[in-house]
Amino acid sequence: MRYLELPDGTPLPVLGLGTWRMGESHADRSAEVAAVRTAIQLGYRLIDTAEMYGEGGAEEVIGQALAQAIHAGELQRDELFVVSKVYPHNASRRGTVAACEHSLQRLGLDRIDLYLLHWRAEHALRDTVEAMQALCTAGKIRFWGVSNFDVEDMDELAAVADDDGAAGCGCATNQVYYSLNERGSEFALLPWMRQRGMPLMAYSPIDQGRIAKDPLLATIGAPRGATAAQVALAWVLAQPGVTAIPKAAKAQHLRDNLAAVDLSLTAEERLQIDQRFPPPGFKSPLAST
Repeated sequence: MRYLELPDGTPLPVLGLGTWRMGESHADRSAEVAAVRTAIQLGYRLIDTAEMYGEGGAEEVIGQALAQAIHAGELQRDELFVVSKVYPHNASRRGTVAACEHSLQRLGLDRIDLYLLHWRAEHALRDTVEAMQALCTAGKIRFWGVSNFDVEDMDELAAVADDDGAAGCGCATNQVYYSLNERGSEFALLPWMRQRGMPLMAYSPIDQGRIAKDPLLATIGAPRGATAAQVALAWVLAQPGVTAIPKAAKAQHLRDNLAAVDLSLTAEERLQIDQRFPPPGFKSPLAST
């Protein structure tokens, strides 16, 4: 596994497991727990979730899988970096703290490694930031960050955090939709984050599988025995300051995504990909699923 760094130097795996759409059906619960267990056994050490996913169901899936893995001696708690998110309507000063407590209960943890505001809504950023910093100080979370924030939002957030922040409790990351089909963040947001040593966490990096049949990517991958989806994911993982959290539930997809970490693209192949999926020439709104 390769790593990049959070602003304070803490290592973060470049590839993690996304869990969107998990926890929505009790009939699927045992299979989903098994999928997360398989990911842990394969070497995944970054897992992303949210209170929104299955209305807490995905957090319960992760909690069960992690408890089983620790009991079986497959890993220690501190080896796994767990990310969750607070609903925007819960992101008041008191609501953020309460939501975090509920997430901790569902996860079966005494600490979340990274806690994100899922997207902006009606609550003032200052209230959310104060709550995040309080959670950090209390040891309930190690780091906090945001999701679906564009560069203007990040500017506003930085001003609020600078006014109210304690050392070591600033925004650590921003999670956005970033893929070959959705490169808009490259124009302004990604440079902004790179300048501040803040990694971008890419969700839906293979467009929820829609890019898996692209003929150019398939051609590039064929000599390596790689799929188009693996090439697309490898391209995202090769971008400086970017980590990716594709959702996968099947063992083969988990293995394929992990193998993409070590898949290197030549300069000529990157040029071909840029011609097929052009980088943005102007600022546009961030994509969302």
